[in-house]
Amino acid sequence: MSDAPEQSAPTGTAAPPRTGAVVPVLALGGIVVSLMQTLVIPIVGQLPQHLNASPSDAAWAVTATLLAAAVATPVMGRLGDMYGKRRMLLVSMAMLVVGSVVAGLSDSLTPMIVGRALQGLSSGVIPLGISILRDELPAERLGSATAMISASLGVGGALGLPLAALIADNFDWHALFWTSAALGVVALVLVLALVPESKVRSGGRFDVVGAAGMAAGLICLLLAISKGGDWGWTSGTTLGLFAAAVVVLVGWGFFELRTEGPLVDLRTTARPQVLITNLASVAIGFAMFSMSLVIPQVLQLPEQTGYGLGQSLLSAGLVMAPSGLVMMALAPVSALVTRARGPKVTLMIGALIVAAGYGLNVALMSEVWHFVLASCVIGAGIGFCYGAMPTLIMGAVPASETGAANSLNTLMRSIGTSVASAVAGVVLAQMTTRFGPYALPSEDAFRTVLALGAGAALLGFVVAAFIPKQRGAAGAESVVTEGTGQEAEPAKA
Repeated sequence: MSDAPEQSAPTGTAAPPRTGAVVPVLALGGIVVSLMQTLVIPIVGQLPQHLNASPSDAAWAVTATLLAAAVATPVMGRLGDMYGKRRMLLVSMAMLVVGSVVAGLSDSLTPMIVGRALQGLSSGVIPLGISILRDELPAERLGSATAMISASLGVGGALGLPLAALIADNFDWHALFWTSAALGVVALVLVLALVPESKVRSGGRFDVVGAAGMAAGLICLLLAISKGGDWGWTSGTTLGLFAAAVVVLVGWGFFELRTEGPLVDLRTTARPQVLITNLASVAIGFAMFSMSLVIPQVLQLPEQTGYGLGQSLLSAGLVMAPSGLVMMALAPVSALVTRARGPKVTLMIGALIVAAGYGLNVALMSEVWHFVLASCVIGAGIGFCYGAMPTLIMGAVPASETGAANSLNTLMRSIGTSVASAVAGVVLAQMTTRFGPYALPSEDAFRTVLALGAGAALLGFVVAAFIPKQRGAAGAESVVTEGTGQEAEPAKA
């Protein structure tokens, strides 16, 4: 991060901004972005036919979003700290709209990949939104608002699947992207009208070399993780990408430690509270995504398999939808626990709830309501975790680094979900059963992935236990200014 002194936006005689609408508007932005990521799920299998491309080439329409999001999230966070978080939030929403329009107009592979990559550039919306909350809300509202914004990720993901299935079943597949564009425009207009520009800025010069190095390292790492199953985990391409990721990221780290105004202040990132929270976030990200890889598949497999429930994609989406609503409903409870016991305890409780939900699902897989129950329990735990992690991060970094720090934490969760997808892919491909001429994942394969989700949640619990104890529950919502050891009062509404 830049060592330049924090700069404030010029003050004038205008009336103070209305902050009452900030939280719902930012939550809507998070829901729209997570909806964008989910809306494409119903047509993934049909993309080769729609785009006149091979399955391996059509898969790049998904991979492009993943790679663009990984690169954009930390970059947009840093730019938000430097030039204004609302400004970068608007840029992110604009990229979502433009990408959706490009994808909506596409009938071939190249424009679809371009559109999906542009959509991926909007991934910084949630960490930028949380960072805006820190600048604009009083301390007593910050915890509950942070939990609400974090829960928007789950709400959008859970509601996106039934909405996408409904659209795909009744309209041309391009309507999925036009829906995303329309929702993006609504969110963009509301941000313009109701979200104030944050006054806390770090200034400084953007670290172009650091951004390029981080992008190269992350692309190598995530390409190897996401495509290793297709290319072969021991293939020269996969191993070469893993090796390149290690070399590039290590070199990038040395550069960041020696440059003035780095993209990521690794010294701040190495603070125990930040480092351990990020490590726990990888495990929680793995645990969160395991549910999404198992439940829809089991619900849609034919009943003749003996363990499939023969549901439609729409029905499977409706089964998943309550989990997102549970996340949102429990956001205030998560904030109360954080206020009373601190975000570390909230994170640990959430990890245990997630593990319990997966345990339920391992035991109960024969009825639709079993999956509704399990997904709601897991969703409750994820809501606790996702509300606590940004609070832990913000309690350990100065206000001028909030955007970059929250974005890095979001990136850690994304790496966890990518690893979950790769590991689950290996398990489901290796543990199969015959169903006529087809080889399908066996019931034991699905139980294994669920058990891995439970194990990842328990690992997150153990890692979170090592987060340093805060001075008190009030410390969960305080800002420690760098170099002074004093608490700075958050901006008042």
